[in-house]
Amino acid sequence: MSYEKVEQGSNPFVGVKQTLKALDNDLVSELVIASDADSRIVSQAELKAQTKRIPIVYVDSMRKLGKACGIDVGAATVALRK
Repeated sequence: MSYEKVEQGSNPFVGVKQTLKALDNDLVSELVIASDADSRIVSQAELKAQTKRIPIVYVDSMRKLGKACGIDVGAATVALRK
């Protein structure tokens, strides 16, 4: 289900760096995190989202999450726009 949300989302923020910037600028409605991503990489985005009370959804695969975004590599995080 979350993969479908990402595919249908308009221009999501893909990757940890873009996600962190979007969270700082209050542009995120929902955060999607791949469960197979290294926790050291995604922990900062996860903490910011929790602090700002933004819903977090976990999916099983970085590869599938990247594919849902239309990129050929895996994605650890994707932030859906407000």
